[in-house]
Amino acid sequence: MIGVVHVECMLYEASHLKQKRAVLQSVKTKLKQRNLSVAETDYQELWQRAALSIVNVHNEKAGAEKELQRAIHMIESYTEWEITSVHYEWL
Repeated sequence: MIGVVHVECMLYEASHLKQKRAVLQSVKTKLKQRNLSVAETDYQELWQRAALSIVNVHNEKAGAEKELQRAIHMIESYTEWEITSVHYEWL
């Protein structure tokens, strides 16, 4: 089972792209350490908005969903941003 979660976030205190990218790089590194694939999928040129897509492959839907929920909780722990949208997709 392939699970994908699309997450949109607002970085209210970011004042330039360099600041946004530093936060995104930190998040992406931590997600990759959990064997998740992650990419910034939209808003690359906006400094207060970000969209990430996170992918997990698992032999059961419940396992994939559990890992993706852990990823969402980890993202929520960052005080630099607020999640505005979460959308799951199953392939």
